[in-house]
Amino acid sequence: MEFYLSSDIGVQEVTERLRACSPGDQVSCSDEALFEVAKAVLVREKLAGLTIQLLDAGDYVLRTVTSRRRHQVEKLDRFSDRQESVLKALERVLAHCDKEGIRLIGFSDELVAVPAHLDNSACLSAEAVDVDTSGVYRGADSIGEYTKG
Repeated sequence: MEFYLSSDIGVQEVTERLRACSPGDQVSCSDEALFEVAKAVLVREKLAGLTIQLLDAGDYVLRTVTSRRRHQVEKLDRFSDRQESVLKALERVLAHCDKEGIRLIGFSDELVAVPAHLDNSACLSAEAVDVDTSGVYRGADSIGEYTKG
């Protein structure tokens, strides 16, 4: 169902209206401060499956937010915001490795670090240090093994 929150509604009424909603309901308002209040209530009350929309004078949606439980977000066919944040952090770490002269090399299902000046050296294995990847890294040779059921 769709509900509209008028600008003169109080925080307590917003809370009561949102608690009464069912997953899939849409709640709209035209006041930005009220939109922020509704978002805060959505988070505080942990109301999953609701959509809050901020509308302009012509009923055009300016901003929207939909609440979901984390396990619902993780089932999407894309990275979650948290996963994207972790990937950006990984990229920063790898850039820092480059800056400090560390090269990462994948050997089958192992990832090793070597000093950059030894990257093409014959004594590579003697200086290589295993990187604990917590099972996250796996070599291309093993991809078929994980897709077989």
